[in-house]
Amino acid sequence: MPPAAAQAGERSEEEAQAERIVAGSLLALDRADPFSAKLRQKARFGNRVLTGPGRYVQSGSGEDQRFRYESKLECDTERPECGTESFELLEVCDGLFSWGYRRNAADPPGLSRVDVRRVREKLEDLKAAEPDSAARYLGGLQRTLWTIREWFRFTTAEPADLDGLPTWRVEGRWDAEKLAAILPDLAAAARRPGGIEPQELPDGVPWAVRLWIGRGDLLPRRVEWLAIPGERPVAAAEPEPIGVLDIHDIETGGRVDAATFFYKPPPAGLMDVTEQHVKSLRAWRP
Repeated sequence: MPPAAAQAGERSEEEAQAERIVAGSLLALDRADPFSAKLRQKARFGNRVLTGPGRYVQSGSGEDQRFRYESKLECDTERPECGTESFELLEVCDGLFSWGYRRNAADPPGLSRVDVRRVREKLEDLKAAEPDSAARYLGGLQRTLWTIREWFRFTTAEPADLDGLPTWRVEGRWDAEKLAAILPDLAAAARRPGGIEPQELPDGVPWAVRLWIGRGDLLPRRVEWLAIPGERPVAAAEPEPIGVLDIHDIETGGRVDAATFFYKPPPAGLMDVTEQHVKSLRAWRP
């Protein structure tokens, strides 16, 4: 076999392995009943660095699966230029509705609701989707990870140590067509051989993503979004993490208090976005 063909075959197998590990991790999370974890987050927006805690809990499987996702980001107190902005997110699925509460800095908070039954009906119409796995189409940690898999193609997977835990470190780059659709002005660069260069992307848009996945249980442990930060134009440089999500203190098995998934917000300001959400649904890639 010619050396070029051999190298292409090795890359193909490595990419296939990377994709299998990520797909297996999503399936492991979906089947973890129950699953709870603490979250630790860090994100950079321009000259602002925000950090904060979070929590994710899910219980049940199939039509009985519920989840609760909490996140809060605040400006790093060690960076006076950051200001006092804070961002809150709460997503709760009680089996009947999926609720979303968002407060972005000084903007008025937003409260939305999606009818889970309508989502399941749409997933049945899509045929390729799995109606019993609606959580990945609604919110929480599952939707975050499925969205990453939809946008990025994973190319490498290496054994790595994460705080003493044996993991797979899996890296991915943008799917060219997804990036072209999101940033049409960069479509030509996205589609060229080798893909777009990190310095060509707007500040805050990741160039690559890195997942840390437990080798023993395939559960996700960390997500890193990589880019070159700074005002554009910017010189070519090694991409660095501009966003990090640590998933730690994971617990599986046991019991979860049903009250965890109870949410009854005040009706003032509530928007039912079921119609828009259902119209936007597409089956995740297999």
